[in-house]
Parts: sequence; structure tokens; C-alpha cells
Amino acid sequence: MAKILVVDDERPIVEAISYNLRKEGYEVMTAADAQECVAVARRQPPDLVVLDIMLPSGSGLDVCRQLRLEHGNIPVLLLTARAEEDDRIRGFDSGADDYVVKPFSMRELLARVRALLRRRTVIATLQPASEAIQRIQRPDDKVVTIGDLVIDRSRREITVSGRKVDLSRKEFDLLVTLASNRGQVFDRQTLLNRVWGEDCYVEDRTVDVHIRWLREKIETVPSRPERLLTVRGIGYKFAQ
Repeated sequence: MAKILVVDDERPIVEAISYNLRKEGYEVMTAADAQECVAVARRQPPDLVVLDIMLPSGSGLDVCRQLRLEHGNIPVLLLTARAEEDDRIRGFDSGADDYVVKPFSMRELLARVRALLRRRTVIATLQPASEAIQRIQRPDDKVVTIGDLVIDRSRREITVSGRKVDLSRKEFDLLVTLASNRGQVFDRQTLLNRVWGEDCYVEDRTVDVHIRWLREKIETVPSRPERLLTVRGIGYKFAQ
């Protein structure tokens, strides 16, 4: 059964979550602050992390970034007392996969845990096939060049007119999805499913925010985009 790391400095919350996870059959580890979380994850890499944003020895968002650097695609479910859109977006840009807002329903938290673990299982199952496909691809298949925009999928890097542009994980995946299907119109829900995953609870507005950020980074005049185009009433496409 999956091993889950629960990180929160409020002991009653840790105990309640741990109790319910163990009832579901999961193995549970706990930590009370940022440093302990990183140390526990290094000793015993978990299958999923339930992580509070507000921790006494550091930001949960910084911890999330550290977990991503050290453990790759371990799912991270954020606990937050803030429901504002900007706070949620910062969480996703830090590498989080999903979030719940305090106070939360334990049934909802367990449902989100199950969804994230299912998705991780599917990705792990498909990985060998994906790697086999990559081995037979030509090296230049990993590089998409559109005018002065160059997207290197293997390095997860982009340049515009030779200048490297820093993108978040979701920004990069969103750009690749659109640029690899030039001229194809994507509605917001399809983009959410492809970039964030079908089991991730994210609002449609999240796509709009990420498109705006991408335009600021790759468009000459963000207010008059020539690459990332809006299709009114539907969604977005990358210009042909």
C-alpha cells in the first residue's frame, strides 16, 4: 500500500489525517516542519505528500520545490487556509498537483489522495512504453522550432531570439501542448486535462492566468499576441 507523508505543525490535524489514511490502509509518516519533512522524505521517499503551506521553519511552497528537485514526480497535495486564486496559482507553480482549503472535509481529502495515487500509478504503467517510443524517435523530434521560438522538450528549455526564457513546469507543458498542435483549437477543459491531469481539481480560470503569463514571456507585445491566440467562446490555439 502507498506510503504517505503528512506535514503540518498543528498536531490535531496531523493526527486526524493520519488516522483516516491508516483506516484506508495507507502507511503514514509525519513531520511538523519544513526541515523535518525534507529529512523524512530523504530517508524514506513517500508515494505522496500532504503538505501544509504555512510551516514554522519555512514555506511549504519552498518545500514543494525541494521535493520536486530531489524526488521528481511525487504527488504533492497542499493544505492551505487561503482560497484566493493567486495563492492557488503560486502553489501549482511550485510543483503542487492539487490542494484543499482549510477547514476541509476528510472525505474530500481522501478522495483527492486516491485520485493523485491513481494518476501516479497510470503514469508509472505507461512510462516503459513512453521510454521505448522516445528511443526510436529522431533526436530533432525533441526540438520544436517556430520562427525565433525554440522549444527543447528533452531539456525542458525554451529560447526566444536566442534568449533563454524561464518557465514554470505548467507553463512549459501548456506551451508544448499548444505549439505541438499548431492551429488546433483547445478548449480550457481539454488543456486542464492534458496539462494538469483529469483527476486534478483546478478551475478553468487557471488556464487563462497561465496563458497571460506565457504571453508576457514569449510575445513581442503581450496585449497583441501573435503566437498564443484566443478563440472567443472556445479557448486557445497556437498560430499556424
